[in-house]
Amino acid sequence: MILPIIMAGGSGSRLWPLSRQQFPKQFLTLLGNHSMLQTTANRLQGIVHSPALVICNEEHRFAVAEQFRLNGINNSGIILEPVGRNTAPAIALAAMLAIKNGNDPLLLVLAADHVIRDESAFCDAVKRAIPLAEQNQLVTFGIVPTAPETGYGYIKRGVLLTNELGFSVANFVEKPNLTTAQNYIATGQYYWNSGMFLFKASTYLQELALHSPDIFAACEASMLDTTHDADFIRINKQAFEICPDDSIDYAVMEKTQHAVVVPMDCGWSDVGSWSALWQIEDKDEHGNVFKGDVIGIDTNNTYVNATEKLVSIIGLDDVIVVETKDAVLVAKQSEVQQVKKVVDQLKLEQRSEWQHHREVYRPWGKYDSIDNGSRFQVKRITVKPGAKLSVQMHHHRAEHWIIVSGTAKVTNGDKDILLTENQSTYIPVGVVHALENPGKVPLELIEVQSGSYLGEDDIVRFEDRYGRVEATESK
Repeated sequence: MILPIIMAGGSGSRLWPLSRQQFPKQFLTLLGNHSMLQTTANRLQGIVHSPALVICNEEHRFAVAEQFRLNGINNSGIILEPVGRNTAPAIALAAMLAIKNGNDPLLLVLAADHVIRDESAFCDAVKRAIPLAEQNQLVTFGIVPTAPETGYGYIKRGVLLTNELGFSVANFVEKPNLTTAQNYIATGQYYWNSGMFLFKASTYLQELALHSPDIFAACEASMLDTTHDADFIRINKQAFEICPDDSIDYAVMEKTQHAVVVPMDCGWSDVGSWSALWQIEDKDEHGNVFKGDVIGIDTNNTYVNATEKLVSIIGLDDVIVVETKDAVLVAKQSEVQQVKKVVDQLKLEQRSEWQHHREVYRPWGKYDSIDNGSRFQVKRITVKPGAKLSVQMHHHRAEHWIIVSGTAKVTNGDKDILLTENQSTYIPVGVVHALENPGKVPLELIEVQSGSYLGEDDIVRFEDRYGRVEATESK
């Protein structure tokens, strides 16, 4: 049986401002009607498999769980990495968990943020790789290149295997310059390195222990002390923190004698930039891709993503424009990789726009910070049916809640009250309070905060159904 392993980490810098550190690109809906994470899970329907096991950062856990819930697809658990240590340790955790559960499945390792246009070709390649993986080979999928791409690593194939299902791996090569990439394409012996794999859990662990024993030992120690909270699987943080940071390519695939490559021609892209997204999108007769409310005049070969406002452009060529509630990016297509410098500058200036959107998702719903000043902040809060915010208090701010729609069950000090549309309540500084939606429809309210300090860390939690009593995130 195949156990899909979906790696859903990411920093959210390459597709800023739409992606952020707390909401990276795997959670974005860039193509079609589903997020990239949901689309990754959906494309597995053409393969017989167990529910996917997901690996993500601790801070992304609720977003991952919510995306699977909205998608109506089960998972085998969500492993939470307390710190990022790259792909080799992440896959080791998944393999160890699978074997700990008494199985030795084939692990189909996938990134949550790749685009695959031809899903039937993807499934066919995976099926071709199954016999190789069952014979204790470490299969990597090589993308048949369509251009001399300089943004991808490459795999050089070796001899054709006797069963003709794939090739031995001659070697892995780093991202080349244009001339080198052109030479690679001309030989017909190179594939793009997709970062997708298929192998037995036990085979991977054996090779990891042989070639990177320090990673193996740290992951093994991390898995000796695991805790389970709903779908979440937490490992020992102290043991994992000492684990080396290394990719599966460096730690295992470049050293093993059991690496094979199976070609895959499936319309693949890792969507590493806005220009890469423009390249794979359907374009109009002028080469433009317009998302949202856009008016373009005398404009060619331009990508515009308008999420909130009307965006009008005139006389542009080869430009990227991305508009969100709190930020706008305008860049030449040839310079769009420098968006990382913008993110670095935002970090340096300690601004919030690199980290999260104005609209922030929480396990109970979301809030949108619609206005703020030196001593006040206004949020629009949406609480899902049946959801409840933590029982909490604030040292420096008071809050005024006005119900817009739905029904709110409010704890305000020693009182429990029900509020409906156009009703409100005031919560003074230091008063213990809670908010719950007991109804069947979303609860919408406006929260006006006032006080000497309005930071996200002014919160003391007493009870929380989402396990955040020790956390400091808002609400």
